[in-house]
Amino acid sequence: MNIGGIDIPPSAIAWKFVRSRGPGGQNVNKVATAVECRLNLDEAGIDPSVRERLKALAASRLTAAGDIVIFADTHRTQQRNREAALERLGALIEQARQVPKRRIPTVPSAGAKARRRDHKRRRAGVKELRGRLRPPGEG
Repeated sequence: MNIGGIDIPPSAIAWKFVRSRGPGGQNVNKVATAVECRLNLDEAGIDPSVRERLKALAASRLTAAGDIVIFADTHRTQQRNREAALERLGALIEQARQVPKRRIPTVPSAGAKARRRDHKRRRAGVKELRGRLRPPGEG
C-alpha cells in the first residue's frame, strides 16, 4: 500500500471503527462510522531519517508504543472516513519525507547596524518629546 510516496505493508496499519459524533441523524447512534487509523512505525519499514521527522511531526498523535493514531469522523460513511484518515496520514508522511533546508546563520552588515541605531535614536527623540513639560530652570 503506497501512502505518502512510501510503500507500507497493510499489516502495519490497524483500523478501529467507533460510533461517530456529529451529523448523521438516527444513523449516528447505530452505525460505527468514525475511523481510528493506527500506523505501527516498527512494522512500517520507513527510512530512519524519515521516521524521526515523522515522530516529530506527529507530536500528540504519537503513542508511547510508537504508533501514530489518526482519528477521522467528519463524513457519514465508514469508507469516506477511512479515505480521509489515509489522506491525512499520507500528507503527514509526505511532509516528513521533505528534508529540511539547512539554515545558514547570517550577520548584519555594518551599514545595517548603523541604520538601526540611527532609527532607534530618532524614535527615542520623538518619544522624549511626548513626555511631561518641565518649567524652565528645572532639570
